[in-house]
Amino acid sequence: MNANEKMLNRSLPPQEVSVDVLCEKYAKGSEATIGAVQARVARSLAQYESAELRDAMEERFLWAQLHGFIPAGRINSAVGMGMKATLMNCFVQPVGDSVTGWHEGLPGIYTAVAEAAETMRRGGGVGYDFSAIRPCGSKVKGTHSRASGPVSYMEVFDASCKTVESAGARRGAQMGVLRIDHPDIERFIAAKHNGSFTNFNLSIAVTDAFMQALEAGAPFELVHAAEPADDQIAAGAFQRPDGSWVYRTVDAASLWHAVMTSTYDHAEPGVLFIDRINSENNLYYAERLCATNPCGEQPLPAYGCCDLGSVDLTRFVDRPFTAEAAIDFERLRQVAAIGVRMLDLALDATEWPLPQQAEEGRNKRRVGLGFLGLGSALVMLGIAYDSDEGRAMASRIAEELRNAAYVASIELAREKGPFPMFDAEAYLAGQFISRLPGELREQIAEHGIRNSHLLSIAPTGSITLAFADNASNGIEPAFSWVYHRKKRMADGSTRSYEVADHAWRLYRHLGHDVSDDAALPPQFVTALQMAARDHLGMMQAVQPFIDTAISKTVNVPADYPYEDFKDLYRNAWRAGLKGLATYRPNAGLDSVLSVAPAAQPSALPDEDPLRKRFDSRAPGELESVTCKVRYSTQEGSKAAYLTVSFIRVEGRLAGQPVVIERPFEFFMPTNQRSDGQQWSTSTMRLLSLVARAGSSVAKALADMREVVWEKGPVRCGTLTRDDGSEVPVYHDSEVAAIAFMLQRVLIRRGFLDRYGNQVPVAELARQLAAASAAPAAPSALALGDVAAAPVQNGGRKCPECGAHALRKIDGCSHCAECHYIGSCG
Repeated sequence: MNANEKMLNRSLPPQEVSVDVLCEKYAKGSEATIGAVQARVARSLAQYESAELRDAMEERFLWAQLHGFIPAGRINSAVGMGMKATLMNCFVQPVGDSVTGWHEGLPGIYTAVAEAAETMRRGGGVGYDFSAIRPCGSKVKGTHSRASGPVSYMEVFDASCKTVESAGARRGAQMGVLRIDHPDIERFIAAKHNGSFTNFNLSIAVTDAFMQALEAGAPFELVHAAEPADDQIAAGAFQRPDGSWVYRTVDAASLWHAVMTSTYDHAEPGVLFIDRINSENNLYYAERLCATNPCGEQPLPAYGCCDLGSVDLTRFVDRPFTAEAAIDFERLRQVAAIGVRMLDLALDATEWPLPQQAEEGRNKRRVGLGFLGLGSALVMLGIAYDSDEGRAMASRIAEELRNAAYVASIELAREKGPFPMFDAEAYLAGQFISRLPGELREQIAEHGIRNSHLLSIAPTGSITLAFADNASNGIEPAFSWVYHRKKRMADGSTRSYEVADHAWRLYRHLGHDVSDDAALPPQFVTALQMAARDHLGMMQAVQPFIDTAISKTVNVPADYPYEDFKDLYRNAWRAGLKGLATYRPNAGLDSVLSVAPAAQPSALPDEDPLRKRFDSRAPGELESVTCKVRYSTQEGSKAAYLTVSFIRVEGRLAGQPVVIERPFEFFMPTNQRSDGQQWSTSTMRLLSLVARAGSSVAKALADMREVVWEKGPVRCGTLTRDDGSEVPVYHDSEVAAIAFMLQRVLIRRGFLDRYGNQVPVAELARQLAAASAAPAAPSALALGDVAAAPVQNGGRKCPECGAHALRKIDGCSHCAECHYIGSCG
């Protein structure tokens, strides 16, 4: 098989959502392709090797990425950029019972909020165990008051996350955990029922003691170290011999019913089988695990962290969709080994948000190598995900990945030394390590190991879209072959894309008919077409080979019977799993994914003509509008010419072809040797780049209108009031004035509405069709033709005309320029 055949899946034309995610999240500066990002990552990580190895390692790192290794999002986004951003995806933030400061080795609540905010500001997701916070109503001796409980304090963390999120390009992510024996557990289960805590995933730390009580049909005690209030003691709370207080005794089955009905109706909480997580921990002898990162694939100690990476399994399938289809395991092992080395270097290359996190990272050197595209790869191999053969193949893949990762880390220990907290006798006695092949255990005993943990199956949503043509995420099967995916845009809006699974696209690319789902080969099975037990079966096949955890969501259809659903978590515990989450769509939940109409799986996806990218100027002539703008500043009257060129762009809307007109170039001729005018050339070039890239021109102009300079306001243009009168408009800088006048051009052209907002594609298409059918004579543009006049100063800024001429007159705010009347009193 030649190299071109092996790389066949790379020949598929990119999906629009994949290009958008790549450019928005990962491509930096002049980068515009996957190859450019991969080259930066290889070059940047290689700089942390010894000088004699750098060139060779850079070449190997690039090779590994070209052949299927994908570092996690933080590495792709930030490495080599000189940013004060972390390369780690995952953190756990400890939270104690005090309000501030430290208590029993844990930071107080508001101290933890500040530390978590700094972590999220640097790009990390954060998990918390809130179990140390005393229950609602319990005694607070220092203030002779009663505690409000962990759920109330979670609101502070939720609000902080929302605030930090608005300051950066990456949305904040949090996981909230509470032990099932906490007295406030019922409040925690119901915490999101009214739409609260939108910046949290929630999971319950379920103990073996609870599950044993559930199996036995026994009662279960809710306990905490904090002393109850007098009325709680009067109601039956008592102190056990171990010092803990039993607040209440509940029926285990009733409490479990509340968990299952909540997750059935609201998709939360998930469960973490916390005792199993700790018994399987390679560092059982040195740490206690209480929470996970936001997606659940990394159980971590206080201030714990992990950097992630995945191998794209679809890249290792040779001869897909043939009887000879097979995984190239030798190449998989080679790529995995290099991936481990790259992730180990990321620990040295990262910026750490907190010194405690840096210490944790150095002492344990956790990494999390996993895979993505399992569902798509099985389809390419001709194997159904929900079959015994599918589970057997996944088990072999996980075992090969485990062995390759541990071999690589042992080799790194021989070269660079083991992680500082390595204790050979204790480490080799761990439950997971005891399952390694004898040869690997012998090598660990002799040479040590570089990384305490090596394997993790993450959800991989964004990197799968950007780098793997929307192969199935992580361990998941394909959600659907063609579906709609919501994506949050940079301006805060949400956009829906029609997206196809990689295996389905490749099958069509090879010439097969995909017009009817019923005619697809039997291995084409989606997440919603299989039973919940088949999702559990896949996790059960893979989990023995993963030393941390697996992020897995069991997707079931809306009509999935509760009777079949209610034992899902209990069966997961019986199967030896570490945790699980579920999702059943219903009217109360806002899903990121939704299935495309089944009757049209082969329809061409919509293509937004506003978002279509152009790398260079189109050949031929462009229709343009030029206008003369006059404006006045404290330096006197000035004039400028503005030119906007337009291009006609084809696209599809609701499956139908559409043509719109949109701006393509902005130009403002000036004396470029003048220091005061050079900004105009750069501004127009940047606007042109925004327009060609398919980004929001409306938002760019709105941002320009917020620019302020030190020379006072600029008078430029007029606004027409509802009574027909016109008032002059004042701006905080020349840049803001020019942006205002460009908005006027685009408003008159019909591209923006009267408030400067983007006109929808359907209306743009209708306008252009009407103009083409009955072309009208172009109207003259007399923009900003105002006489030079002194600019009003000395007052506050008027919200209507922008002049700094708003003063209190007879108790009311009054603008001396446009006569706006504001608040009185």
